[in-house]
Amino acid sequence: MKFAITHPMHSHPYNPELVTGSGIARVAAAAERAGFDGFGFTDHPAPTQRWLEAGGHDSLDPFVAMGFAAAHTTALRLIPNIVVLPYRNPFVVAKAGATLDLISDGRFTLAVGVGYLKREFAALGVDFDHRADLFEESLQVIRSIWTGDDLTFEGRHFTAKGITAHPRPLTRPHPPIWIGGNTSAARARVAAYGQGWCPFKAPAMLAQTARTAELDSVAALAAGVDDLRRRLEEAGRDPAAVDITFTNDAGGNPGDDDFNAAAYLAAAADLADAGVTWVQVSVPGDSLAHAVEAIERFGAEVIADR
Repeated sequence: MKFAITHPMHSHPYNPELVTGSGIARVAAAAERAGFDGFGFTDHPAPTQRWLEAGGHDSLDPFVAMGFAAAHTTALRLIPNIVVLPYRNPFVVAKAGATLDLISDGRFTLAVGVGYLKREFAALGVDFDHRADLFEESLQVIRSIWTGDDLTFEGRHFTAKGITAHPRPLTRPHPPIWIGGNTSAARARVAAYGQGWCPFKAPAMLAQTARTAELDSVAALAAGVDDLRRRLEEAGRDPAAVDITFTNDAGGNPGDDDFNAAAYLAAAADLADAGVTWVQVSVPGDSLAHAVEAIERFGAEVIADR
């Protein structure tokens, strides 16, 4: 079992200590010292005020921020949570990802999702109703440009002729691609293109808001994992080579005084039995000191005993 955190900028307004260079460096370095395996940032370049006031959060540019974190760590894997792929041209994503993989000595994982905020799509000039097609074509383009030269691609949304983009990523054949979403379509995309699946806990109301499938129990997660494994086997791929991420809210938050590490570890074991290989850990974002304290506590009480 591996553990990752997302930079704790998960509110609006955010604590300004978290978005300075020194703040990012301190959180990333603390995570690495504590034994975390992954660290990343969210992706909301143009959220609406209404969404922010309804419980949304501000964000940094994930590629720029991960590049800064890479310069202050040596082993931590850089995993955005997550890049909304249809927001960007896939050739630009491929270039940013290849650059980040190179400057981090091969520590980049591209975790991507389809997205769900209609007004954010509109602000970025992206057709919301075509986001699934955009996502599929982008995955094809990114994998192809990372692994070959003189690329010609004829799609519904992207057309390219004779494109070669060097330098390529350090990781061969390419950095891992993790695909988010709870739906069967997301799992089909993992089987076709991905090295990881990133479902998230979603009771009925949240699932409706996020335009994904309901997923509210370990049993439901296990059923999804079984479906993914079947799809991978049908595609001639080894299910054991594909990572699965999830969250674990048992035992509370490591930033709380009553955090129960034993309960957390017991639930993490259940997730591992269901097929989970990475757990996303939430840390508080009310202050830089509290975030670092929670990271250190989790490292001492959970990671040290995994």
